[in-house]
Amino acid sequence: MSDTMSASRPINGAVGTDLGRISRTSLHDTIVGRLRDMIIEGALEPGSRLHEGQLGEQLGVSRTPLREAIKYLASEGLVELVPSRGAVVRRFGRKDVHDMLIVLRELEHLAGRLACEAGSDAGIAAVRRAHDAMIDRYKARDRLAYYKLNQEIHTRIVELSGNAALMHVHAGLQMRLKRVRFIAHEGADKWAAAVAEHEEMIAALEKRDGPALSEILTRHLSRAWDRVADMI
Repeated sequence: MSDTMSASRPINGAVGTDLGRISRTSLHDTIVGRLRDMIIEGALEPGSRLHEGQLGEQLGVSRTPLREAIKYLASEGLVELVPSRGAVVRRFGRKDVHDMLIVLRELEHLAGRLACEAGSDAGIAAVRRAHDAMIDRYKARDRLAYYKLNQEIHTRIVELSGNAALMHVHAGLQMRLKRVRFIAHEGADKWAAAVAEHEEMIAALEKRDGPALSEILTRHLSRAWDRVADMI
């Protein structure tokens, strides 16, 4: 889902009177993206209530699109709609996180093998571009941009498998683990270790070495738990 705002396009080169107007769809996407980033970075902490009035004033939007965006985040599993409390940032317990990471690890283990077997050269090249952009963000110490590219790489590897069922289940778990995966990079040593593992991943993918990529992904996600276990 795009975090950017799109403008309407003129037809046949004509300049319309609404050029540059934000469409309802792009406004929804923008609000969802902003709230999601606030949850990922911890500006909206787990267990905290989403006050529509305060958020609407902070983001400069009315309650109706804000409420729609909150409902969408609830469908992703990042927010809970609690009777008598309203919308609350979802809090996952240690067992919840550990269980999800175990399943995600097995899914990506499978995806690594399938990606090397079925992935197109163009698809692998796209992963390489995302990886290089991620390394640039790492060098700039831009954690949020780095994190988004990091997640894009995992998603692209799964997509290279060509397995729709795998993509669907993986997307749901990855969405719920967004905040957890973000905090896994806190601290210079943890972040550097994660980057090194990604360097191994791209090398194995470009060689189409399925067993190696599967092993690296398994190790990477096992260590993700080690990096966050004492922070949950």
